[in-house]
Amino acid sequence: MLEKGIDYRRPNKVGGVIKEELSRMLIREIKDPRIGFVTLTRVKVSKDLRSVKVYFSVFGDQSVREDSLRGLNSAKGFMRRELGRRLRLRYVPDIVFSFDPSLEYMSRLTEIIHQIHEDEKSEDAEGR
Repeated sequence: MLEKGIDYRRPNKVGGVIKEELSRMLIREIKDPRIGFVTLTRVKVSKDLRSVKVYFSVFGDQSVREDSLRGLNSAKGFMRRELGRRLRLRYVPDIVFSFDPSLEYMSRLTEIIHQIHEDEKSEDAEGR
């Protein structure tokens, strides 16, 4: 049941803008060496716009992920202040960073498919 006066598309729109602004900050302003080549994959904003979960991906092993997460959490205060200044929201959302394994999963699937094709090619060459 929809409540009157609530626009359920707003969190998606705000999430898109937050993702853009955070990406800009990571590229241009945040110089923490712990943050590697981080990619923000998606942003989920609560309905009341008071919290945002930012999913990120980074290539590397577990220690690289943990370092990146520590660096992102360290920069969280700066990011919140900047979001408040740039977006002029009534409430500046609390930011929670979470690792998104989907890019690694897709990379692994691509690797498996490539290996299957290579195996088929070698079987065809041997059968001739």
